[in-house]
Amino acid sequence: MTNETRANTWQQLDQQEWDLIIVGGGITGAGILREAVRLGLKALLVEQKDFAWGTSSRSSKLVHGGLRYLKEGRIGLTRDSVKEREQLMADGPGLIDPLGFLLMSYEGDSSHKSIYRVGLTVYDLLALQWSHRHYSPREMQMLAPHLATEGLKGGFRYGDAQTDDARLVLRVIQEAEAAGGTAFNYVRAETLLRDIDGQVTGIQLHDLTTDQRLNVLAKTVVNATGAWADKLRAQVGAADKIRPLRGSHLVFSQWRLPAAQAISFLHPIDRRPVFAFPWEGATLVGTTDVDFDGILSDEPTISPDEVAYLMTAVASQFPSRNLMLEDVISTFAGVRPVIGSGKEDPSEESRDHIVLIEDGLITVTGGKLTTFRLIALDVLEEARLFLPDMPEINRDMPVLDQIDMQLDDSLDETARRRLLGRYGANAQALVSAAQPDELRSIRQTPFLWAELRWAARHENVQHLDDLLLRRVRVGLLLPQGGLAQIDRIRLICQPELGWDDARWDEEVAAYAALWQAHYSLPDRALIPDWREQLMEKRREEEATAVAKPPTPSPRPYFIASVLALVAVGLAWWFWRD
Repeated sequence: MTNETRANTWQQLDQQEWDLIIVGGGITGAGILREAVRLGLKALLVEQKDFAWGTSSRSSKLVHGGLRYLKEGRIGLTRDSVKEREQLMADGPGLIDPLGFLLMSYEGDSSHKSIYRVGLTVYDLLALQWSHRHYSPREMQMLAPHLATEGLKGGFRYGDAQTDDARLVLRVIQEAEAAGGTAFNYVRAETLLRDIDGQVTGIQLHDLTTDQRLNVLAKTVVNATGAWADKLRAQVGAADKIRPLRGSHLVFSQWRLPAAQAISFLHPIDRRPVFAFPWEGATLVGTTDVDFDGILSDEPTISPDEVAYLMTAVASQFPSRNLMLEDVISTFAGVRPVIGSGKEDPSEESRDHIVLIEDGLITVTGGKLTTFRLIALDVLEEARLFLPDMPEINRDMPVLDQIDMQLDDSLDETARRRLLGRYGANAQALVSAAQPDELRSIRQTPFLWAELRWAARHENVQHLDDLLLRRVRVGLLLPQGGLAQIDRIRLICQPELGWDDARWDEEVAAYAALWQAHYSLPDRALIPDWREQLMEKRREEEATAVAKPPTPSPRPYFIASVLALVAVGLAWWFWRD
């Protein structure tokens, strides 16, 4: 959508009869918009910041089946997740791609190899595949040469997937728009409109780019604002339900922390699972799970304690790399919308989604990236109360539009695949719009200069951080947020954006300040000494080490677990939809 198209569309919003207005431009809101349009509904989405500004651009980038849910005995949820993962990989190669996981096992870990084997077997069976295998300590060292070897008992490799989360949101929204949906970023939903019975009938919208307001009516309003859900619910007198949790990551270059696949291991301090995994030519390390007590409308930021926590993890697991703070390219933090239940440990809170109807306002929150389509369909089933003529929902539709297109032969196969995955039906137009030398990578990233031009021209960029942090992710992948490349970025993007020199300079200054405050390391003087923390932990373990009686054989438990889980898995498969 160009700025001219945006202005014209805005002026007509209050003159149309909307079936539903979706508030929230993350993956959940995007999925609802896409599925609503498939059903022939007149749907409008608004987002107060940029598309995917919140959790949906700050996730761990994983599209996974939820192996942890098997531990909780939730076979149905795991099955749904692995089916959606497989569907996404089939629909969006180049955007959602397979990712191998190494699950490390060390002396002292609480879980026995047999338990891992049972869980991974059921995990694979639910996906109708066999991706896992056990490796000896020596084989594990060959797969991941920089691992800590002391106490290594071996481990497993299994398959999951990963994505560019922000681009997934954008592709879903763009496909919805192409099919007749309407989506605005930087439009705030300010006040719910209600009839004489107190039922929600619409919403007052505020375009933050022009400072204009409109009252827009709809048959139903969907609150898909994630961590912000309680803000809108408060207008119908509902009590808070969300427990915002922050998850933070460190980004390293691949040459300093090589990772050909994801490596899962237990943190040496609290034994929480931590990951190091390759993403877009870099290596991400995460994640934390702490209560967020900041202001939701502000950019979340990694804390000094979280930096020390993650540095302790990499120092313990990859000692030969001798990683230092100077090796961190960037950081990012996101706030998860978790339904609070009062548990002391944030990691024990359920990641399930809920759908509520309160005075005509439909609220959906919680859930996970992988199952966004299923969440969207659940919401639309509830919306039938207000949309009785809505067609029956077909849950067997592909998640993403099928693309049958051949791109320029001058691009290598990897680049063609990436562009088709990220841009779908727009991939050929992007290549055609490229100027000479723009089909080359931006420094050491896999992104092309042509993607900057396309995003600036067609993808609702309102601020420079929209472009560099969410459309083309160089702000996370290059030192100092890519500012060393700003002259060429300006040459390509300033004319497309229509910004004069004063506006451009203002945006660059704002972006530099934003990146420094929220995507770099905090004040180093405030970061605890993680090396001392790790040494102290090791001293404690040595001091408390005592002779232990032989550990009872897990074989009976193993056999019982196998029989129980296989029985449940086979029963579920037999009674599947």
